This record gives sequence, structure tokens and C-alpha cells, in this order.
Amino acid sequence: MELQQYAERCAELFAAGGHAAVRRTALAGLDDVGPSPVLYCLLGQAHAAEDEDDHDAEAESAYRKGLALAPDDLGLLTCYLELCLRADAFEYPGRAKRAVELRARVDELAPPGSPSRARVDAALAWAGRGYWDDFRAAAGQGAARRAESAELSEQVTDALRRGGDGVDPAAAGGDDLRAAELAAAVALLQGRRNAPLRFLLAHRTTAYVVTCALALATNNLLVVTGVVTFSLWGWSLWIPLLAAEAKLRSARTLARQRVLASIEERHVQEAAAPQSG
Repeated sequence: MELQQYAERCAELFAAGGHAAVRRTALAGLDDVGPSPVLYCLLGQAHAAEDEDDHDAEAESAYRKGLALAPDDLGLLTCYLELCLRADAFEYPGRAKRAVELRARVDELAPPGSPSRARVDAALAWAGRGYWDDFRAAAGQGAARRAESAELSEQVTDALRRGGDGVDPAAAGGDDLRAAELAAAVALLQGRRNAPLRFLLAHRTTAYVVTCALALATNNLLVVTGVVTFSLWGWSLWIPLLAAEAKLRSARTLARQRVLASIEERHVQEAAAPQSG
């Protein structure tokens, strides 16, 4: 295969959240086509996305190998700069100091007003933000996840009411993540014992409001009546609703695994096709 094909496959896997699969594909490409700044950049990004110390070290190694081949590659420099800006100055002083020279080099290659500057600024937009910015970003991500969960809940409820009509069984093993999530959720929520969970998901908003009210009322009643001086027992009423949400999370995880497996299988088949032909 050619370099461009490996890069496209890495990009597709990255979009699906398959960081480990991206690393495998990038390494296979490096073995096949030889050292490449593009593949080293993709390999580094797939390591950095894990946000763990060991992976950060592997990401730095990949970026440095790429820059040894292409010292002025703006993509590599920007990704490496992101990694260094994220580093803890106390634990990794060398990596943190390296950000200064990398920033100077990036500014030299992409001065303000240049076409490539917008891409650099977008990539480094989070740099220098405070705890409040981190909190707002986390809150925004949480809201997005809740919105996705609510949307999936509605789709699952609608599909189950129709007896599964409109849900393609083949979607469970396809490349469409949304369709795979729906198929997985419908499969996980079928059966008599999951009937209470289906009911809670079908009335999700009401269930949240009622559960919160009952939990507070139960805690207050136990304290007022003197049963206990401080109560958290009311919060146990959240268990059924949390179990329903856990089913949706499991469906998402299962769907992502299936989609990544489908993509990798398709890549293998595409690679084998020219040889068999």
C-alpha cells in the first residue's frame, strides 16, 4: 500500500475513537513504506490522545522521529507543542521548557495573518487556560454526552415500541456508529427483566425529576422522624435509573468496538483484494 492509504486509514480510525487501532495501522505503515513524517505525526497523536504518562513519552518519541525527517513540518511542530504545553513543569521540566523553542519555531513558520495560522491557533486554543476554563470545558462535554444519551434513549424507546422495526440487524456490525449504537442498545434492553429499565428510558425526563424529589424527601423524612441523624439512603432510589444509563453506555462501548472491528476488517479485505486480483 501507499503512504496516502495508510494516512487515510489512520484518519478514519481516529475519527471513530480507535486510538489503539491508529497506532497499529501507523506502525504497519512505517514498516511497509518506511519512515514518514505523516505517519509519525499520526502515531504521536494516537498516543497523546490517551493522556497518560507512558503514552505521552511514546508520543514525544514519535514527534521527534518525525521532526528528524522534516524539521519544518508545521503539523508535527504544532502537535509536539501541544504535548509540551500540556506537560507538568515539575514532573517533566525538559518537555515544558521545550515548548518555548517550539512556539518560536511555529510562530516563524506560521506568522500571524498567514493562511496556516488559523489552524495553529485552533490547535493551541486551549493553551494557557485556567481551572475555570477546564471546568466549563468539562461541563460542556458532559452536557454533550447527556444530550447524546437522551437522543439514543428516544431512538431506542421508539424502536422498541415498534417491536424493533426500523433497526437493521446488520448495522450492529457496520461502519455507522449511530446505527450500531441503536442496534446494540435495542439488543441489550430486550427481555422481560429489562422492562423496568425500558420504562425509565421511555420517561427519562420525568424519571429524573421524580427520582430526585423522592430521594430528597426520603432523606428528609428519615431525619425528621428520628430514624437517623443524617441520611443518604434516599439516593439509593437512583440505582434503577443509573442502571438504565449504564445499559446505554454499554451499548455505546459495544457499538464502538464493533465499528472499529468492522473498519479494520474492511481495511484488511481492501489490502488483500489487489493481491488476490
